Amino acid sequence: MKKPTKAARPSTRHTRRWPASLAVVAVLILQLLVPTQINGLPRWVMPTLGALLLLPLIYMNPLHLHRDEPWLRRVELVLLGVLVAANMFYLGGLIYFLDHGAANQGLVLVKGAVLIWVTNVVAFGVWYWEVDRGGPFARAPEHEREAERADLLFPQMTVDLDGWKNWLPGFTDYLYVSFTNATAFSPTDTLPLTARTKVLMGVESGISLLTVAIVAARAVNVL
Repeated sequence: MKKPTKAARPSTRHTRRWPASLAVVAVLILQLLVPTQINGLPRWVMPTLGALLLLPLIYMNPLHLHRDEPWLRRVELVLLGVLVAANMFYLGGLIYFLDHGAANQGLVLVKGAVLIWVTNVVAFGVWYWEVDRGGPFARAPEHEREAERADLLFPQMTVDLDGWKNWLPGFTDYLYVSFTNATAFSPTDTLPLTARTKVLMGVESGISLLTVAIVAARAVNVL
């Protein structure tokens, strides 16, 4: 006798905060590895500022989003804005070093380009996770809060397949969107729907394009 199939339930992975917090911590560590030749700021400034902004996020909801705190989203969005601004500052320093640095220091260019690119991917992955439909807390149906309109259209939302009926995106899905956007310089399988997401994707693609197509290419030639 065939057992009755249970109704699919949305996974709680979309309310987990620790993957995003871990990603932000990784970005802050990367700031310590930025070559001094392209960093015009004291090495401790960005990690310290980021850690101060990260503390309330970990303290209030360390692993899962149990309660909604609107100010927490504002704090994290400020953190992301600071990280992206700092990353663009490092990119400017890398481009300046490209013209004024020693010709035999290609390793500095490669290291700087890799750190800037990885930081770009992680920062925007967290940003997409925080802005899509009002954030992870608003997307969770068990929290009984009306979500905003979708910012990103995932392919799982457009098909009717067994096992995907109540699917909700988790942080890994948004990180993958950020990775593909930074690699292809355009959306791939997930499409931006709102103007703010299109702006974010455009900025991310621009940073990635400058890093990979100009700086990294020149660095390889130097080496």
